[in-house]
Amino acid sequence: MKAKLTIALFTLAFLIQPLNAALKWGQTGHRTIGAIADQYLTGKAKRNIKKILNHESLAFTSTFADEIKSDNRYNEFYTWHFVNMDFDESYESSTKNPEGDLIVGIERCKAIITDDNASMADKAFYLKMLVHLIGDLHQPLHVGRLEDRGGNDIKVQWQFRDTNLHSVWDSKMIDAFNMSYSELADNTAYISKEQVKAIQEGSLLDWVQESQQLAKTVYASVEEGDNLRNRYSYEHFGTVRSQLQKGGIRLAKVLNDLF
Repeated sequence: MKAKLTIALFTLAFLIQPLNAALKWGQTGHRTIGAIADQYLTGKAKRNIKKILNHESLAFTSTFADEIKSDNRYNEFYTWHFVNMDFDESYESSTKNPEGDLIVGIERCKAIITDDNASMADKAFYLKMLVHLIGDLHQPLHVGRLEDRGGNDIKVQWQFRDTNLHSVWDSKMIDAFNMSYSELADNTAYISKEQVKAIQEGSLLDWVQESQQLAKTVYASVEEGDNLRNRYSYEHFGTVRSQLQKGGIRLAKVLNDLF
């Protein structure tokens, strides 16, 4: 009996592992962005967000949009996590995904959050989605090429283990740095008020273009089959930290404007 129970538990753990990996910018990255955004919210925005989210923090709710991927009822939101296009295109000139994309998702969330006729439950759902999507926007490969699904089809190794380029930027480097989301949020680079203002300038499409330019650098940093190790993290983790910081500062800007 004990042997059967052990086998069953092992099997369950094996089945759950891929799901957890898929949720893991990964869990730490999204929570870092949420925690950073908290530092730049106005008092009015904080009060409204606390009311809508029933006192749950931005860091806590930031992974919601990934968690619901396990539920088929939310399949319609899958394409909101990315916007893939060729590098010789801008978002305006690209062929739009008829099922929606990251830009469509962000604008839809903002519309419902500010709709006086929307229920509190709907406002909470789309606020959680918005927190996550602004984070996704700042992971360069969420604005990667269509042909390889934002680096998902570029097979590499991370520390001698098979993975893909998208996953390295989503979570592998962050996990290897071995800091919690609160530690990462508390150790962002010091920037002045003028620098914060500069980061928050521009439109949503300007931020998309910026991430697309970064994605070009990410693609150029590897070749198919590369074994990426500490040197790769040493050269690129600064960009990860910078994008997490920008994501949090810009998320605060979006939320302050909404409220």
